[in-house]
Amino acid sequence: MITLYTKEERTRRDGMIRLIFSDMDGTLLDEHGALPAEFGDVYRRLTERGIRFAPASGRQYASLLQTFAAWKDDLIFVTENGTMVMERGKELFSSAMDRSLALDVLRTADTIPEAHAVFCGKKRGYLNADDDAPAFRTELAKYVTRAAVVEDFSTVDDTPIKISFCDITGNAGTTILPFMQVYTDRLQVTLSSSEWVDLYNLGVSKGVAVKSLQERLGITPDECVAFGDYENDLEMMDAVTHSFAMENALPEVKERARYMAPSNRAHGVMAVCERILAGEFD
Repeated sequence: MITLYTKEERTRRDGMIRLIFSDMDGTLLDEHGALPAEFGDVYRRLTERGIRFAPASGRQYASLLQTFAAWKDDLIFVTENGTMVMERGKELFSSAMDRSLALDVLRTADTIPEAHAVFCGKKRGYLNADDDAPAFRTELAKYVTRAAVVEDFSTVDDTPIKISFCDITGNAGTTILPFMQVYTDRLQVTLSSSEWVDLYNLGVSKGVAVKSLQERLGITPDECVAFGDYENDLEMMDAVTHSFAMENALPEVKERARYMAPSNRAHGVMAVCERILAGEFD
């Protein structure tokens, strides 16, 4: 059950940080894609202070559960770029795509040689049986740990919440994104990294998910912190007062954020969390 604050608690805790949102890749995770070794200790001290932590990622829920296995019953998970929010195995929020539109997007990608497609459903991710490029499978495994191979995306018996495309050469911004701009009047089209382009419903983002959680928890943007490094983190930055761009973030993310954090290589999220624990933002 998601933790709610009473009026008395809200008054007593006014001005304190209550909830931290953090992107994963390029942000919380180091250059090897691993959690900082000190995460467990820092997280324990945050919870002792009554501060909750929410990974906010383009990653699949199952992938995040795997990464945070030791804390899976305590965290709020903002998954698939905000299209689904989960806590203790229960769905708090989701935004299902129109199935016919999702399939149309997938057909469009058939004309893009560099595009490797993933149908992201609530239950798992799906990829085409013909898409067996080893480099793509390796890249996919970072973000989608529960997956199925299908002959035809139209046969998938699952609710689409996001469609993702990967360019394993790291040029998705030029090889995939321009072709997907045709859908900007119907879908959110986001460059999530140099390898990935994601499409999902208009009006949905990590920022919308953050606002939904703020309302559910009865907290304000002043009581929230967010960390990010890429375009899919911009709306999340706007939804909190204490927004941090990583030193390795894109220039537009640095411009949008209020503060700077050390790079993910330097475990910048943990460094700022130590400042939060020291009461710097109370």
